[in-house]
Amino acid sequence: MTTSPETAPVGTTASGRPRVVIVGSGFGGLFAAQALKRAPVDITLVAKTGHHLFQPLLYQVATGILSEGEIAPPTREVLRRQENARVVLGEVTDVDVAARTVTSTILGRTTVHPYDELVVAAGAGQSYFGNDRFAEFAPGMKSIDDALELRGRIFGAFELAELATDPAEIDRLLTFVVIGAGPTGVEMAGQIAELAHRTLRRDFRSIDPTQARIVLLDAAPVVLPTFGEKLGDRARRHLNRIGVEVQLGAMVTDVDADGLEVKDADGQVRRIRAATKVWAAGVQASPLGRILGEQTGAEVDRAGRISVQPDLTLPGHPEIHVVGDMASLDKLPGVAQVAIQGGRYAAEAITRRIAGKPAQGPFRYRDKGNMATISRFSAVADIKGAKFEGFVAWVIWLVVHLFYIIGFKSRITTVLHWAVSFLGRGRSQRVATQQQVYGRLALEKLGPGFSASKTGGPKDGAATGEDVTERESA
Repeated sequence: MTTSPETAPVGTTASGRPRVVIVGSGFGGLFAAQALKRAPVDITLVAKTGHHLFQPLLYQVATGILSEGEIAPPTREVLRRQENARVVLGEVTDVDVAARTVTSTILGRTTVHPYDELVVAAGAGQSYFGNDRFAEFAPGMKSIDDALELRGRIFGAFELAELATDPAEIDRLLTFVVIGAGPTGVEMAGQIAELAHRTLRRDFRSIDPTQARIVLLDAAPVVLPTFGEKLGDRARRHLNRIGVEVQLGAMVTDVDADGLEVKDADGQVRRIRAATKVWAAGVQASPLGRILGEQTGAEVDRAGRISVQPDLTLPGHPEIHVVGDMASLDKLPGVAQVAIQGGRYAAEAITRRIAGKPAQGPFRYRDKGNMATISRFSAVADIKGAKFEGFVAWVIWLVVHLFYIIGFKSRITTVLHWAVSFLGRGRSQRVATQQQVYGRLALEKLGPGFSASKTGGPKDGAATGEDVTERESA
């Protein structure tokens, strides 16, 4: 292991300016960095990926509408003209509050970053509610890797069904189950239905893709609970019309290669045979929340979110700002707008502290509404109490998402691919590889036996040339 400590003293850089370390390149971290563009500080943005992910459109990567590059521009490219910002690749594994340092690692190299002001925006990952074994068979929707793996599984299921001769096996391969009826689950189920009923319906000779079964499960009694009963009910009815079976009050109790077990509200347990499962239920905040909680005494909830003060800082540590999905304050929702506004608020607080100006008032989240697409030309939206549905809501969704996509080039290509998918029947990103499907599992199976070298590959002696996936299904 190589350790690379920073040479500048804590609190200043070689230029003598305060050092701001930002953890995470998501909405909170990126918008905080951009808001500090003109501040007399030197910024180090540390993230475990080299891109900024527009997570709300991950399901479109998974279903072949968009490419990963269109929703995940390189962070360096986004900040290339911001001279006071430096981007560092690495996963933050520790924060030393007393020493004011952040430790990150990448491929065996450890780097220590001193800070004067710290913005923690590490986001959240998928939560399986204590059943992490489900992840092997039901990937979440939190990263590019997740989306590409699901793309491989979804398109691969149709390919394998074309080869199968047993009707029961064909049914299993053509059954797709999405767990979680929030916005991500609804959008994912709707797009799989469109994929089967429109895009692929004439592409196969031995199977009829329109006979695919798409099931949307949730233990809750309603679809889209944060949208209200009226919009949720309309979303459910529209999903039914496009071929999605909505099963509510259904709790998933087990998942394996061939399907899943579901416990209904009446206590009855049943089994659904399905090759492809998508987990879109529950989130767990970054482990950094617990690390900070242990050192500062701040409370951490079951989802890993750390309680922050009204100004988004930690008790006794006005230099530590926590924003986005990691912060617990006034039951704020885990949506992009909370992270964006929190990042900008933290940047303003830092600018004021450095300038010796009075602190701003407490953080106030301005709710800009919720929206979710159901299928092409159909969506639901709740904007400041005004409820929209159908084509009007879909247009609002279209404009809002285009506005927040980073980069002019990405906006143009996104519009072109949307035109192909929504006006026609095609999808421009249908490439799926075996590596996408099995790569994550292979690395997990190698576990401690896999030792990454500085070049990114396995060291000499690592197991190669053998099947480590042991997978039985698509």
